[in-house]
Amino acid sequence: MATVGIDLGTTNSLVSVWQDDKCTLIPNNLGEYLTPSAAALAGRAAADGRRIRRRSHGKFSGER
Repeated sequence: MATVGIDLGTTNSLVSVWQDDKCTLIPNNLGEYLTPSAAALAGRAAADGRRIRRRSHGKFSGER
């Protein structure tokens, strides 16, 4: 049996799978393991991660 772990950080997030006594990190659709913790909705369109960070040019910041 596999167990999925999701780290939803304030700056970055990542996903891993624990299976056969080892942990494997899962890359995002860009092949990177860390994904910026950002999301945006505009009408029916949604975007996340790096696309939002690139578009915002650092204008927004999340704090704990």
